[in-house]
Amino acid sequence: MDAASLARLVSPEGRALLAELPPYAAEESLRVSARLRERGVDAGLAAAALTQSRLRERARAKFGDRAGRMFFTAAGLEQATRQVVAAHHARRYAAAGSRLVADLGCGLGGDAIALSELGVAVLAVEADATTAALAEANLREFPTASVRHGDALTLDLDGEGVDAVFADPARRAGGRRIFDPTAYSPPLDAVLALRARVPALGVKVAPGVPYGALPPDARAQWVSVDGDVVEAGLWFGPLAAEGPGRSALVLHGGAAHVLTEADDGPALPPDAPARAGAVRAVGAYLYEPDGAVIRAGLVARAAQLLGGGLLSEDIAYLTGDALVPTPFATAYRVLDHFPFALKPLRAYLRARDVGAVTIKKRGTAVEPEQLRRRLGLRGTQPATIVLTRIAGRHSVLVVEPA
Repeated sequence: MDAASLARLVSPEGRALLAELPPYAAEESLRVSARLRERGVDAGLAAAALTQSRLRERARAKFGDRAGRMFFTAAGLEQATRQVVAAHHARRYAAAGSRLVADLGCGLGGDAIALSELGVAVLAVEADATTAALAEANLREFPTASVRHGDALTLDLDGEGVDAVFADPARRAGGRRIFDPTAYSPPLDAVLALRARVPALGVKVAPGVPYGALPPDARAQWVSVDGDVVEAGLWFGPLAAEGPGRSALVLHGGAAHVLTEADDGPALPPDAPARAGAVRAVGAYLYEPDGAVIRAGLVARAAQLLGGGLLSEDIAYLTGDALVPTPFATAYRVLDHFPFALKPLRAYLRARDVGAVTIKKRGTAVEPEQLRRRLGLRGTQPATIVLTRIAGRHSVLVVEPA
């Protein structure tokens, strides 16, 4: 989007045009575009408005109804924090008594909006000129928020009176995700160094951040929304009132649940779930821990809460004899289990008139789609099977939701 089209899009004229557009539907976009041309709407403005309409529809998954009042780029929307998660970020700053938060790498302003809604003043900085302009438009309704275009790391934190920092380093380049924290923009180490100047530091990182990159003074929290792991956050100083350590924040159906290490035991290695719980025989129930629980290395803690154990070393499936309701794992009733082999499995499913099979797996190289084709099922009943290892042996469990 060029500067002229951007300026017209966020102007009263552009906002009015966007308000007139019907809800976005791909099959109607050509007809809508033609009608705009017939009205004499500038081609560049019309194209920008239709693009925004499409992005706003996509953004509803992250921003709900607010998406209809915001401005987006495709790349900015991809990295933007979900509204429900940004609200949890903002509550940390409000609880810590933050007066002015520097939002470094603010993107389209999602986190700055959440802070502003709680009355926390924000100075948002964004390196990309177009994104900064859109962030300014998105924050226009909040008098306590301001946006600057520039290098986040050159901001004079002391001179501006900043007493807390939130940083969201860019983790994409050329349309591809960046997994190495040293390749973030700015690099993670450079961001972490800011806590020597402003102890109240929060950093959004990728869920797959290496455990070795986590400072010992960080409260590292992995976040899932309705089963989808969306981010990890590193919190320091006053923003980590619970102290250093690891936790999982599970957001589901409007409710929030936090799982932390046990208070009465030592912290366990996050990359070694088997050390955290005993391997035991298959019980009446199978539990699949939430992805945030797994990423946080808290499978053992979940097993403790469930009174269960691991099916096999280093595989994050739990089993137990009792059905224990929990937001931290999905429970399945175990109907059967046996060693995995194609012919016995095919015979088992055909004998039960199974025609549609849901395949879950962990700890096996079997490809579900390839297996589904090889099973050649033609029955009428659905089934769910889990491919994994039981006490180290490749096995299949037949389960149903508990």
